[in-house]
Amino acid sequence: MASALGWFFSNIWMGFINFFTAITNPSAWLDWSDKEAVIRFIYYGASVEFLFVVIDLFLVITVIGLFKRKFLWLVVRIIEGFSNGIGRFFAWAGLIMVLQQVMIVFLQRIFRVSEISIGPFGVVFTKDLSWFGEELKLYNAMVVALVCAYTFVQGGHVRVDLFYSRVGFRFKKAIDMFGSLFFIMPTMFLIWLYGWFFMWRHLVTPKFAASESLEKMMRKASFLKENIETIGFSPNGFNAYFLFKVLLVSFALMMIIQGIGFFYRSMLEMIEGPESEGKHLDKDKLNDELAETVAAIH
Repeated sequence: MASALGWFFSNIWMGFINFFTAITNPSAWLDWSDKEAVIRFIYYGASVEFLFVVIDLFLVITVIGLFKRKFLWLVVRIIEGFSNGIGRFFAWAGLIMVLQQVMIVFLQRIFRVSEISIGPFGVVFTKDLSWFGEELKLYNAMVVALVCAYTFVQGGHVRVDLFYSRVGFRFKKAIDMFGSLFFIMPTMFLIWLYGWFFMWRHLVTPKFAASESLEKMMRKASFLKENIETIGFSPNGFNAYFLFKVLLVSFALMMIIQGIGFFYRSMLEMIEGPESEGKHLDKDKLNDELAETVAAIH
């Protein structure tokens, strides 16, 4: 127990050192003309060191927010605004997916077209209809991955309520804080950890594993080169499946940020009481006619 606590607090301290080392030496991990800098970026992007830098920033913001609640409310509004903005934008991918599917059906079944050429800016992009058909999965993945945090802000996720509705307001907020701290963030960090290396295994070669040490990865620096995945499931099908790996990492990142925002909101509402519930919350509202129609259906 003592050794575990010692490891934890030593890493908390090292997190501050690593943070200031990173921001004062950006070329060591951002100069991508240097292969060793790329490897450092890959390694530290899902490392214990990076995790404790995030924990340190979380602790600093929390301590400041306890004394300056206006500052913490600002953090909550920024996080929720980010989730809402990204979600509202990429929600349109659902409409694009439907329109593209209709277009494919008409071109294939009625006009007997086998490929589509798009060139609005002078550069012609020509792909087989099967390519555009398989691309529909990307739009669906965008909705799932990038609209999830927005849906959370809007209260659209299903809540399994065993006793939540029967307890008092502040106890509910304590449950929300516990869920964010011990369920949302740890789960998303695990997805980030494995998703990060999974993504890079389809962007560069040689392939790196999450269990490899920095020293072992550095020994491969001379062999490092770009190797973006362009293999499709069919000869003329969609061939940019590396984007799904990018979306997986983006999903984890957005939900980590939203988990932090939800923790801060729950904490502030618990401190300030029931009158603060939903404070600064930017939720979408249906117009009256649509709301009445939905209510009538239900």
